[in-house]
Amino acid sequence: MSHPLPTQAANMNLHTYETRQEMGRAAAEDIAEELRSRLAKQDGVRMIFAAAPSQSETLKALIAQPGIDWSRVTAFHMDEYIGLPEGTPQLFSEWLKSAIFNQLPFAATHLIVPGADPEAACKSYAALLAEAPIDLCLLGIGSNGHLAFNDPPADLQDPASVKIVALDMACRQQQVDDKCFARIEDVPTHAITLTVPALLAAERMFCSVPGGLKKQAVRDMVHEEISGTCPATALRTHKNCIVYLDKDAATLL
Repeated sequence: MSHPLPTQAANMNLHTYETRQEMGRAAAEDIAEELRSRLAKQDGVRMIFAAAPSQSETLKALIAQPGIDWSRVTAFHMDEYIGLPEGTPQLFSEWLKSAIFNQLPFAATHLIVPGADPEAACKSYAALLAEAPIDLCLLGIGSNGHLAFNDPPADLQDPASVKIVALDMACRQQQVDDKCFARIEDVPTHAITLTVPALLAAERMFCSVPGGLKKQAVRDMVHEEISGTCPATALRTHKNCIVYLDKDAATLL
């Protein structure tokens, strides 16, 4: 693996790698180190996972990391479509089960299940999140700069922790570009998401962002004013956030 190229810009801790695989391995090594450190000092760890192809390399490498007692790790995820039948492969809960949840002996995996009453699902998930602090958040950013499904213009001081949102066209198109759906007409129009403050409440954040489709969002995240116009700029307000890029995502920096 090549050495990372640290970039300090606009109060962000950025590391750029030649390939997605190198990026994923580096992120996984840092995440694993943090998990081992916390598990040595506390009874358990609570962590939030993003569900997206951009996270595949990181999660694959994380599963292979040694010395982690996953039976003391409780997992959450950060967003879910409304309106897809249970078991649909495009559901983020299904993606995460395949990518990591079913491959490791977690203490618990709390899934967002909108069901027939998405508002009630938001309240129950918010209650689960509020039971104790969140230690780690593993996330990416959208091609429109979104965090989870907080599309621009997002409320960076949202009083809610979990809510229903309408997905904008850029966000829905990304799901097609990521080959999660064949046509934009197939992408749901609404979803449940953790809000920006709920994500930023995590004590450590590890953000994996590969691919040329994200290069403009990466540039804006680093250089634009912190605002809901590019929700990812909010990561600059977090004291313990590391961003991992491949060279394609870092093209405009």
